[in-house]
Amino acid sequence: MRHLISRYALRVFFLASLSLCLNLSMAAASIAYTVSGKIIDKQSRQPIAYANVFVKGLPGKGASTDSVGIFRIEQVPPGIYRFEASCIGYLSVVTPEYIVSASTTFVEIEMEEDANLLEAVVVTPSPFRKSIESPVGMRIIGLQEIEKSPGANRDVSRIVRSYPGVSFSPIGYRNDLIVRGGSPSENRFYMDGIEIPNINHFATQGASGGPVSIVNADLIREITFYTGAFPADRSGALSSVLDFKLKDGNPDKQSFKATLGASEVSLSGSGHMGDRTTYLFSIRQSYLQMLFKVLGLPFLPNFIDGQFKIKTRLSDHDELTFLGLTGIDKMKLNTDEKGEDAEYLLSYLPTINQETFTLGASYKHYSGKHVQQLVLSHNYLNNRNLKYRNNDNSSEDNLTLRLRSTEQKTSLRFENQTNLGLWNLKTGTELTHSIYTNNSRQRIYTDAGNMSVYETSLYIWGWGPSLHPTTPPPTNAFPCLQVSAWTATTIATT
Repeated sequence: MRHLISRYALRVFFLASLSLCLNLSMAAASIAYTVSGKIIDKQSRQPIAYANVFVKGLPGKGASTDSVGIFRIEQVPPGIYRFEASCIGYLSVVTPEYIVSASTTFVEIEMEEDANLLEAVVVTPSPFRKSIESPVGMRIIGLQEIEKSPGANRDVSRIVRSYPGVSFSPIGYRNDLIVRGGSPSENRFYMDGIEIPNINHFATQGASGGPVSIVNADLIREITFYTGAFPADRSGALSSVLDFKLKDGNPDKQSFKATLGASEVSLSGSGHMGDRTTYLFSIRQSYLQMLFKVLGLPFLPNFIDGQFKIKTRLSDHDELTFLGLTGIDKMKLNTDEKGEDAEYLLSYLPTINQETFTLGASYKHYSGKHVQQLVLSHNYLNNRNLKYRNNDNSSEDNLTLRLRSTEQKTSLRFENQTNLGLWNLKTGTELTHSIYTNNSRQRIYTDAGNMSVYETSLYIWGWGPSLHPTTPPPTNAFPCLQVSAWTATTIATT
């Protein structure tokens, strides 16, 4: 009897679980959201009325803008989508990827006037977005690739490893990128047009790698990855350029997100301050130090990072953006750990303290066929290593390494883009000032233990113009021409 009751209870539990799963699936399938946004002219910043907007991948799902350029698309199921906009007299445009959910931000789409007056227009859809400047050496990384790339853990440096011409450090836990045989130090990183010295925690100075990314993927709109044919205004790039584009803050509502990850906790937010200012921020704190101590590892890493973006529309033709990124890294030694392997690592590993930050401001002015942009930025890296013999810091006689190395770079860049019908002309100039200092004490053991002292200071001024005319093929046999020139003066004291 008890056996029959158990079988009956098991069947009831199975049917109830199946019914609950079916109900949850039907409820999830019935969830849909409303996507709203605005379409504006890229040059004049005026709204475009009666343009058509469609959700790529969802046939028949779309809407038209009203007299002030606003559109609303109802009943869009959750997912990652691009939006395609078209209008007579304008070039069709496909947006970056957006995550449609309860916190979907306001979608703003910019369209350019079509300089070709044609009797008929043939539109051929394509999932790929190309650039006239870099038709082959450029790759767009969207949200879907960031979220679903296997094994990448939403780390951009790990995502691009699978691309043609890209290799990586044989040490598996580092993000050093080797693009087309170049050095990891030959890569350049930009975020909304502002240069960033490094995008990884615990970076090796002079290289571009590290085990963990500083950039929170929740704030990224899309990434442009150049492996060749770099834009003329991206100075100093020899191997590759990673150009991050961040989302804008939500102009409709305030939203916050707390995340517990495998190695860190984070808090991010998006919202607005008034009618013309939006903000975006993220703060992350790792708990690797506690995790590594529980696992019995001889080193205890810990990191904190944060970033923000504030965008203000001063008028319909002027906008000002402030951006910041910081990373704080500390690695202590777990001297309580015993064992041959642990003692070997503890004998040479130093304690590491490293701070890096970038602050920048970008002012953009739209004046009809001309767009001017002025960018001012400053980045700073402070790297300190300390090591005592047998990890005994009770006496300075035990000191074997004390290193402090700093890098600073201040940049001022002006750009102008002019639309000349079939031609686009980009001109610009940049002024940079870099400072490098190093103060090192290292004990070298030969016949006797001698302390080697190394001190240096290096100051570099750099400037250069850039010229970049483009025209779409096949109207010209040479569709793209990029010219840039750079001059630098170096003063070094040791």
